[in-house]
Amino acid sequence: YVAICQPLHYGTLLGSRACAHMAAAAWASGFLSALLHTANTLSLPLCQGNAVGQFFCEIPQILRLSCSHSDYLRETGLVVASCCLGFGCFVFMMMSYVQIFRAVLRIPSQQGRHKAFSTCLPHLAVVSLFVTTGIFANLKPPSVSPPLLDLVMSFLYSVVPPAVNPVIYSLRNQRLKDA
Repeated sequence: YVAICQPLHYGTLLGSRACAHMAAAAWASGFLSALLHTANTLSLPLCQGNAVGQFFCEIPQILRLSCSHSDYLRETGLVVASCCLGFGCFVFMMMSYVQIFRAVLRIPSQQGRHKAFSTCLPHLAVVSLFVTTGIFANLKPPSVSPPLLDLVMSFLYSVVPPAVNPVIYSLRNQRLKDA
């Protein structure tokens, strides 16, 4: 947003200190969320065995094995709170992209607009895929979908975005395009 909408202020707004604060906030919030979910799911009493029908221990799958209704509700509340926080970040990001697109559309050169859009749109697509599949996988009722759909959704948000990101950003590199 700052690079496109306020390019002359980029150096002052996003110095190394600001970047370090943003990275620390992202890491700390991710660590806190993971810690809360891990501590809560480890305290769940499991009465239906411990076999999870996924390729990793995902919270909704572990909740299906729980026999404690109050612990189930507590973890469900944590999942909903995490999804709401993630959705809030997504809305903020969409508002930023609206501002970016407004700024890009004011660029007089078609080549400049194309370059700006080719930078923003792949990132927006990957983030949208991650957020929408993650919210769908975590907020839908357990009885709505078959286990295969759960497996596909968890694969989509846990494997596809990290695999696609290097491809997208390496295609922006002129040396790789030439090779």
